[in-house]
Amino acid sequence: MIQTIAWQKNNEVHMVDQRFLPHDVRYLICTTHLDVIEAINCLAIRGAPAIGIATAMGIALGMLSLPGQATPQEIQKSFHELCRLFTSSRPTARNLFWAVERMQEKFTLFSPGNSQTINLSSVQNAMIQEAQTILDDDIAINRRIGQWGATLVHDGDNILTHCNAGSLATGGYGTALGVIRASVEEGKNLHVFVDETRPILQGARLTAWELMQENISATLITDNMAGYLMSQGKIDKVIVGADRIARNGDTANKIGTYTLAVLCKEHQIPFYIAAPVSTLDQHMEKGEDIPIEEREPQEVTSWNNCPIAPYGIKVFNPAFDVTPNRYISGIITEKGIASPPFDVSLGNMIRCMV
Repeated sequence: MIQTIAWQKNNEVHMVDQRFLPHDVRYLICTTHLDVIEAINCLAIRGAPAIGIATAMGIALGMLSLPGQATPQEIQKSFHELCRLFTSSRPTARNLFWAVERMQEKFTLFSPGNSQTINLSSVQNAMIQEAQTILDDDIAINRRIGQWGATLVHDGDNILTHCNAGSLATGGYGTALGVIRASVEEGKNLHVFVDETRPILQGARLTAWELMQENISATLITDNMAGYLMSQGKIDKVIVGADRIARNGDTANKIGTYTLAVLCKEHQIPFYIAAPVSTLDQHMEKGEDIPIEEREPQEVTSWNNCPIAPYGIKVFNPAFDVTPNRYISGIITEKGIASPPFDVSLGNMIRCMV
């Protein structure tokens, strides 16, 4: 299992640069918060949980850059500006905002009210420790998601997944792929169908690579083949990750997820979401409220700097879509498996966290 991101003792953040996979495993070294923001924006690191971890580490890096003689007012101002910069980077991934909130809660312990006595060194150490805790917790949470999800998987299942929700999208182990990993670890014989996931090909480049690294049986398909496979009885269930989940269970995930959910409904195939409770957004009542990121046209019109579409063609490139809760069979979390009605089951999970 690959280590996606890590805080190094020399106060650098090292992460797998996912732009070069599957053919080249390179590590991106971030020494400033701006390096981390750029890594998030250019998809060197992606996946909601991994983005959350990177955000926490980026804020810690930013605090380390403050001069030792910084006043309490300057420390507070710098911290809040760091939080603003990160929350402006990618709008859909809930874990990014959750990580900022975690760091804000920790910072508040050192900056109560209008305190004039903030110890910069203590704040910096606390930021580093909190970022590391978020990473460690994520790996443990993913393993629990895998254990719960494995109860839904049967020996001999053919599972379809979309985008990448494995180690590369998290601190380690994965959410949707974590369910598959846990099932294989239990001795179940599975086969995974991997959607290529246009336009960035996270399935073809990342998920397929992860599965091959662990010798898990897998077949790569283009995105428009899923319906045919379902009609032929070759898919037993679909398991995907999530970038944000509304209180009613509506779920934002990589573009194309909604299409799979509709196909599952037509073919009476279970459709599952696997995500940590931190992906649940208590402030979003329904999926219509979830902001959807729209990315650059070049992701659609070219590949690896090679044009594949007519010059000047108009492009619509939303990075995510929202699957309404009526198409979701269950949401697999570290707290258990939420079932419809999701506003009740997810609400109970959130209350357990308070």
